[in-house]
Amino acid sequence: MSSKEAEKGIAGRIAGAPISWGVCEVPGWGHQLPVSRVLTEMAEAGLRATEFGPDGFLPEDPEARRALLREYQLSAIGGFVPVVLHEPDHDAWPQVLAALDGFTASGADLLVLAAVTGQDGYDSRPELDTAGWRRLFWNLDRIRTRAVGLGIRTCLHPHVGTMIETGQDVDRLLDGSATPLCLDTGHLLIGGGDPAALAREAGDRIVHTHLKDVDAAAAERVRAGEVTYYDAVRAGMYRPLGRGDADIAGVVSALEGNEYQGWYVLEQDTVLDAEPPDGAGPAADVRACAAYLEGLA
Repeated sequence: MSSKEAEKGIAGRIAGAPISWGVCEVPGWGHQLPVSRVLTEMAEAGLRATEFGPDGFLPEDPEARRALLREYQLSAIGGFVPVVLHEPDHDAWPQVLAALDGFTASGADLLVLAAVTGQDGYDSRPELDTAGWRRLFWNLDRIRTRAVGLGIRTCLHPHVGTMIETGQDVDRLLDGSATPLCLDTGHLLIGGGDPAALAREAGDRIVHTHLKDVDAAAAERVRAGEVTYYDAVRAGMYRPLGRGDADIAGVVSALEGNEYQGWYVLEQDTVLDAEPPDGAGPAADVRACAAYLEGLA
């Protein structure tokens, strides 16, 4: 983010993500809205920038992608790239490099990695031994170092159903890796962590933020294994900012107090059963989130 953008304050650093419109890389993840509708509703909500979304959502050609976003007056932040980092003899770099081909030409500079399990979806994960954790962190830092040479910053996104999920996992990451964090308030809370405490205590490691509000009772059911992550999302586990149990105001206050300069991405995972009426559904929720966040300024 440029100094000019940072000077705009919180309102100038609110961005979107296609997953808030139900656009997801997981097979069978509900009805997928067309790119024209998603970008139109992002722009109408006053968002300044967006993450790329899953492969195939935006044009593969970087110049075409940049031109499309410009048409909607959106700049490109970068993208969420799920990779396997813990398995022996698996090199994630070719997959990452292929994704990064489209970053620079699109004007994006942030790689948001998730340490996925290698299985479809986010409903379960294996346990790692000490060697597995060392391998994961070595691969993560190796990717970060290589990406710097291409002008790309890297952060790790703790995510339900990945190898970095719980508050304990995040603590292990902070101790075992030099890679910065993407603070996702929803996934961290669902994983049993405290987003506001992390923002206060590890603000110097946070370079990117995904803001979600969460129904704590639904999150507890996911943690207890009573319901899958997908089913909880479909049932409305994520709420517009300020209407759930995550301390969004505390997170933003802590980050701003630590001179955070990054984006606040409105990223409420959503599963759609069908095409919602114009301006309703995800669009209404995103507008409510943006209004809440602007009110905190």
